[in-house]
Amino acid sequence: MHESAAKDQLNSEDDLLTIDQASVMQGDRLVLDRLSLCIADGQHTAILGPNGSGKSTLVKLIARQLYPLAKRDGNGRVCIFGRDRWNVAELRSLLGIVSPAVQLDYTSDTPVEVFDAVVSGFFAARGISFNHQVTDDMRGRVHEALAQVGATPLIGRDMASLSTGEARRVLIARALVHRPRALLLDEPCAGLDMASRRHFLEGLRELARSGTTLLLVTHHVEEILPEIGQVVLLRDGRVFRQGSKADTLTDATLSEAFAMPVRVSRHGDYYAATLD
Repeated sequence: MHESAAKDQLNSEDDLLTIDQASVMQGDRLVLDRLSLCIADGQHTAILGPNGSGKSTLVKLIARQLYPLAKRDGNGRVCIFGRDRWNVAELRSLLGIVSPAVQLDYTSDTPVEVFDAVVSGFFAARGISFNHQVTDDMRGRVHEALAQVGATPLIGRDMASLSTGEARRVLIARALVHRPRALLLDEPCAGLDMASRRHFLEGLRELARSGTTLLLVTHHVEEILPEIGQVVLLRDGRVFRQGSKADTLTDATLSEAFAMPVRVSRHGDYYAATLD
């Protein structure tokens, strides 16, 4: 699906995300250039593209860390679950966000214990302080979320003592305590070795099958889960191609998107890409 087709679907109440010709400047550089995108609620989606294509800026736009340039014609709106105005804490209860930047905040400076890191998600805080009232319901949901990602044995340890994969699972649990409708995962496999990456991806598959919509941002084709049916390819701050894996993960399309000869192959339920 091209940008024009995506725009035709804007403003649907069934959409997780709709963006209408949003442009974002960083310094004197146009990082997102009139980007339009539509992703339906329940539609597991991978957002793929080379370095500099606008993936990180798009994540910040969705997370309300950046805002598009204002336009007199009304374009540039970013709607999440049908709304363009959100209290950020309220938004986090519907759309959980996990990224290496969030992980760095929890694995450096003042130590934070695993359970406290997860329960602090209810307060949009880094940890627990004396003025936070943790209820029995909150404690139950923390244990539920940790069990869902297989991280219950990590309770009692400091976040800084965890491996990259362990810490990422804890942060996913932190997002899951709200029982969000969707998770935005920004380069979730960064820093993982091959075995840890596969184990981590299998855990994400369970989340996808349990009904949580996944938005997976990556530049590695190998990380696109079998449950993900749609791929959005970014290039030069715009949507270059949007469609099914069969239509987007092809030699010709990826070669054009990455400006290098790419060969795509299948390995079981996963795709892989190598330079030709």
